[in-house]
Amino acid sequence: MLQKSILALTLMASALTAGASEADSTTVKVNYIPQIHGVVRGRFEASTEDGDYRFEVRNARLTVGGNIAPFADYFIQTDFCDQGKIKILDAWARAWFSKSFGVQAGQFRMPFGVDPFRAPSNYIFANRSFMGKQMCNYRAVGAKFMWHPVALPMTIEAGAFNPGTIGDHTPWHNTLTYAAKLTADWDNVTFTTGFQSIRPDGVRANLVDAAATWKYDRWIVAGEYMYEHYTRNRHRDAHSYLVYADYSMPIHAGFFNNLSFQGRFDGITAHSSAVRDSDGEITTTTPAHNRLTVGSTISYLRSKTIGLDFRLNYEKYFYHHGVDPTAENGDKIVAEMVIRF
Repeated sequence: MLQKSILALTLMASALTAGASEADSTTVKVNYIPQIHGVVRGRFEASTEDGDYRFEVRNARLTVGGNIAPFADYFIQTDFCDQGKIKILDAWARAWFSKSFGVQAGQFRMPFGVDPFRAPSNYIFANRSFMGKQMCNYRAVGAKFMWHPVALPMTIEAGAFNPGTIGDHTPWHNTLTYAAKLTADWDNVTFTTGFQSIRPDGVRANLVDAAATWKYDRWIVAGEYMYEHYTRNRHRDAHSYLVYADYSMPIHAGFFNNLSFQGRFDGITAHSSAVRDSDGEITTTTPAHNRLTVGSTISYLRSKTIGLDFRLNYEKYFYHHGVDPTAENGDKIVAEMVIRF
């Protein structure tokens, strides 16, 4: 079955390549100089319940990307200080066989969800949603295709990946994980849906997602819902959801030129990472809880990718009875400075 899928993909790519004009690769001007971007997030957090606090470097990410031809590009991303740890996040190559069809291979985030796909350089809140941190935070090694129908305002992505950790690419596997994502634009609204099937440690879990984002003038309003089913009823099905709003306006205050206000409500039911314990069972790793986040960000925006943010958030958590949260997962104030370049 796998061999047939690979053969079909190869034949499709060959047909699309045959239809491309040879002049396209010689007449289009391409900048071959690698582009370097990054983000540094330094923060202070204070628990409003017990008074504990901490400073940390939440991210120090550096990306390098560029083109080797009009139809081929690459991307490498490393976080040199993710709460004190170094992580190699992305390393992929991509080729476009036509204006609408491309293939990408390497290590990258599986195509699924909207909020989980958000990078630190374009976070709206200091901390990620429960959906993006606990429920769906999967990078994998594999390949995917991207298709942009010329006549339709939509994008389809789908791929197959190793089921194991990205920290070791050497093991052989007898199964794969999968993900697919559909994004469609209609006027000033973007709709997204997707499917993901993962198997991090012998237990397969299947997820579905639906999201909508509305942008108008200075407003952004978005909502997303995600559902996770564990095969053979190894754990109760999990749900995650969020809704947020962001309002921004130009200002003239010293070197600051933008001020924005944010509000978010998100939640997650009892959730398991699908990693087995010493008894071979999967257990609840995230208890059910909700959170209300409010905050504001004052910024110096030099361009779309260059800027400085000072962000202040307050997070209020709501747990069911019998849960004693730590400072990490309890009410807190978060202040951070973000440099994007």
